[in-house]
Amino acid sequence: MRARPYRSAGRRPRGLLFAPINQVRSAMGAKRSSTKQSTNEAKSDLAVSYNEFKEHEGQRYTGMKIGRSHKWYYDQGEWKEKKITPDLWQIGYAVTKRRAGRAPEGSGVPVGTEYHWYILAHQNTAKQTANDYTTTLTGLKFKIAHKRAGSEKWSATLRTQRKRMIMFLRSVLADLEKQNDREGALTAVRETPAARKHRKARTPRATVKRAAGRLRRESRVAAQPYARRASRVRRGQRSRLTPTAV
Repeated sequence: MRARPYRSAGRRPRGLLFAPINQVRSAMGAKRSSTKQSTNEAKSDLAVSYNEFKEHEGQRYTGMKIGRSHKWYYDQGEWKEKKITPDLWQIGYAVTKRRAGRAPEGSGVPVGTEYHWYILAHQNTAKQTANDYTTTLTGLKFKIAHKRAGSEKWSATLRTQRKRMIMFLRSVLADLEKQNDREGALTAVRETPAARKHRKARTPRATVKRAAGRLRRESRVAAQPYARRASRVRRGQRSRLTPTAV
C-alpha cells in the first residue's frame, strides 16, 4: 500500500468547498452591519411616521396613527374618593405610569409636554375581603388640551376646554340614545303578533282617576235614600225614649 502524502493544516484539500476563514468573517460582519442598518432605518421610519401630518375625517393631526395602541404599567398609586350624593362620588388619582417596552428613538413629544384628558368610563369592582377589591376600568378618554414643553399656556382656554367637554359628552349621549333606539326596535321585531294582541293595554292615569271619581259619586248618590231612612229611624227612636212632661 502506498502512503498518502502529508498535507499541511493551512492548505485546502482539493474537491472540498471550504471557504477561507477571512471570507466567512467578512460575510458575517457584513450581515450584522446590514441588520443594524435595517433596524436603524425602521426606527427612523417610525419616528418620521409619528411626527408627520395625518388626516382623519377631515381633521389633520400628528402622533400615533389611528388604530394603533399603547400599553402601560401603573405604579402603586393613590386613589381618593369623597361621597357627594347617595350615587355620586368625587375621585382623585395620582400615579406614575410606565410604558411597556420602549418608544421608538426620535418619536414622541419632548419631555415636559403635558396633556389634559377627560375620562368617561365604567369601573367594575368585586369585594374579595373586608379591605380588598378587584377593579377594572373600561371606557373612553378625550383630549381636552395640551401644553408644550417649556410653555406656560395651554392649547385652549378654560372656556374652550369646557366647550370641548360638552361636545364630547353630547356625542356620548347621542350614541347611548342610538343604542337604546336599536334595542327597542329589536324588541318590537321579536314580539309576535299574538303577544301584541293579548297584551293588556295600559289605561292612562287621567282616565283611571276620572273613573274612580265617578264611581265614588255614584255610590254616594245610591246610598242617600238609605241614609235618610236611617236618620228618620234614629229620630223616632229618640222621641220614644224622651220622657213626657207632667
